[in-house]
Amino acid sequence: MKAVRFHQCGGPEVLIYEDAPAPTPGPGEAVVEIKAIGLNYIDTYHRQGLYPVGLPCIPGMEAAGVVVRLGQGVESVQVGDRVAYAGVMGAYAAEAAVPADRLVPLPAAASYQVGAAALLQGMTAHYLAHASYRLGRQDTALIHAGAGGVGLLLIQMAKRCGARVLTTVSTKEKERLARGAGADEVIRYTERDFEQDVEALTDGRGVDVVYDSVGQATFDQSLNVLRPLGYLVLFGQSSGPVPPFDPGILSTKGSLFLTRPTMLHYIQTREALLERAGAVLKWIASGELVLRISEHFALADAAAAHRALQGRKTTGKVILIPE
Repeated sequence: MKAVRFHQCGGPEVLIYEDAPAPTPGPGEAVVEIKAIGLNYIDTYHRQGLYPVGLPCIPGMEAAGVVVRLGQGVESVQVGDRVAYAGVMGAYAAEAAVPADRLVPLPAAASYQVGAAALLQGMTAHYLAHASYRLGRQDTALIHAGAGGVGLLLIQMAKRCGARVLTTVSTKEKERLARGAGADEVIRYTERDFEQDVEALTDGRGVDVVYDSVGQATFDQSLNVLRPLGYLVLFGQSSGPVPPFDPGILSTKGSLFLTRPTMLHYIQTREALLERAGAVLKWIASGELVLRISEHFALADAAAAHRALQGRKTTGKVILIPE
């Protein structure tokens, strides 16, 4: 089959579109013929070696398609089922072997592209707003990168919870998208100091929670804008990893809380997976949650897609399509 692999870690140029062995399902696995693939920042972390993986590696943690082969003991899906999944490596390919209990039924009204676009970022936004820090009407949240894939969904979910939402973006067009998603205040960090603006917008109180997917470039200021006993939810590092720091800083800044979540721990059971995925897909189907798919790339052009994502040239979700 055709797949994108990398044989060494590095920049987008290490991604090679080539022949690779077709998967054989092991016990408890199903092989999915992939129709659409979701591009996520974690794919770039794997490619760069920030999150170590075995080599050669087929990256990609999210896709949708059709079940074509079953391994021993699989009862939760059947051949021909339309499914989507997130959190399993190997999606940049024509086929992938996936643990059957990680597959989510794709509703008839949902396209493969919606399935590939909704799960990883949608479930990330869901656990951020409902579990890492449970938002309510009394809360004010700061969401960095508000026009990104997670950012646009998280703004909508935060507003659905009744919270006041501040967000940072880089351009006027991204500000328009963030406001369209429901953000109450949008700060263009390329033109203004977000720390000063948050202080002014909260009358010096600070926000209850910061959702930070940027990492190194925003970490210190994210701590500075929190109220006493506030939460910094650090769920990404698009600008690079945060250097080691003294936890005592958290006490001097107001007995703050810091968490570094990852989605896999919020969907450890099939019940939790189906609950989060089901809520996201239901809200999209009903129009309560608007999913923005901004660009499509052929799988063979995965390197170009990575460059666009890391160059902050994308908004919303980027999809790869196998040929």
